[in-house]
Amino acid sequence: MASPTIAGLARQLEAREVSSHELTQRALDRIAASQPVLNAFITVTPEQALAAADAADARRARGETGPLLGIPLAHKDIFCTAGVPTTCASKMLAGFVSPYDATVVERLNAAGVVTVGKANMDEFAMGSSNETSFFGPVKNPWGLARSPGGSSGGSAAAVAAGLVPAATGTDTGGSIRQPAALTGITGLKPTYGRVSRYGMIAFASSLDQAGVLTRTAEDAALLLGAMAGFDPRDSTCADRPVPDYAAGLGAPLRGRRIGVPKEFFDDGLEPGSAAAVRAALAEYERLGATLHEVSLPNLGLSVPTYYIVAPAEASSNLSRFDGVRFGYRHPGAGSLEELYKLSRAGGFGAEVQRRILTGTYVLSAGYYDAYYLKAQQCRRLIADDFRRAFGSVDVIAGPTAPAPAFRLGEKVDDPVQMYLNDIYTIAVNLAGLPGLSIPCGFSGGLPVGLQLIGPHFEEGRLLNFAHQYQQATGWHLREPAA
Repeated sequence: MASPTIAGLARQLEAREVSSHELTQRALDRIAASQPVLNAFITVTPEQALAAADAADARRARGETGPLLGIPLAHKDIFCTAGVPTTCASKMLAGFVSPYDATVVERLNAAGVVTVGKANMDEFAMGSSNETSFFGPVKNPWGLARSPGGSSGGSAAAVAAGLVPAATGTDTGGSIRQPAALTGITGLKPTYGRVSRYGMIAFASSLDQAGVLTRTAEDAALLLGAMAGFDPRDSTCADRPVPDYAAGLGAPLRGRRIGVPKEFFDDGLEPGSAAAVRAALAEYERLGATLHEVSLPNLGLSVPTYYIVAPAEASSNLSRFDGVRFGYRHPGAGSLEELYKLSRAGGFGAEVQRRILTGTYVLSAGYYDAYYLKAQQCRRLIADDFRRAFGSVDVIAGPTAPAPAFRLGEKVDDPVQMYLNDIYTIAVNLAGLPGLSIPCGFSGGLPVGLQLIGPHFEEGRLLNFAHQYQQATGWHLREPAA
């Protein structure tokens, strides 16, 4: 693996073999060279990044240490960053500069990370291919005609291409795990409430969760340890102690029980992906774990449930973007009503408009009980399925995505097919559980992801399972040739 990990870079920084300034300049050079090809970034901040790198070097010179001190990192452009544009990849927020940092940004800054820029994404995190961005699609480093997944596609592509060792992302229905699978890296979505959502621009408030994209489970553990924890500014943030995730990575897996849902291996799973996932499960057996079939009978309800709940919450959250207080304002409006209509029609892209309209419809007086209330009842059934399964197993494992990276443009005109690409990830968000994707093989020369799902607040368990697998295999070491 040519691209270094956070853990490896931390050792070099500690030994004074390299400075944060040098690492940051390398990252900026790589980003500049790759941007015309990959389009992984919306905003790059070289002056701020080098200043932060120099500050990190000064802290080390004073005797400070830390695994993240001086490490270059990219933030998904959904996290507010003081003094730097935050656009959510939308014309609606083009040019918006936040006056404050999101909690995730604030905590990582305190740990000494160096932000090099803001990564491209699907507009307002709505999409599974990174094709809805106002700033153009991101390309997959494993094949420039392929999608890197979404909505955190820019973050995933930046890590997969070795531009930065890590990036933040958000996951509402699979938007960290699916791009991690399609680009051959590690992606962790924590339990809902494990990481503060303050300063993270909302899509669907009961589903959104901040997480990380890295090369290894060890790196994900280091980042999560710095990001997680109670935040009084976020009423949905859990007041629970943060464990030392890195300390538990080495625990052996002998005797641990892995649940394999029979519903994950249906006709919709591409054969090459199925073979790679089954080979990964066999590797876990060699590591001492045992496999047990479990059932998630309501898994088939997850996509229709999600595409009622998420658009409903999006309709409410995005109502604030009206052309009055901030964001895009249409110049030709002649009345307040015209201002609303023209600004929202001109500022939002087609996918965002589609979801707003869907959400407004299901929340309307005549359809609330028939759609939104029924979806919330289905959500409980899905969560109960997981609760029963975790009564007999430690983790649940299966594919992250039904197929490897698809071609750009292949699904963009068929929203239903695009939505079905998240069939294995959406249920995890509906239940508020932690989920993690790691590379486990290839199909047709493209990466395949293995998804691990755990009980609430058991991120450490998932990271342990992932780390042990990565110690025994080399799929996470593979990199795109370019």
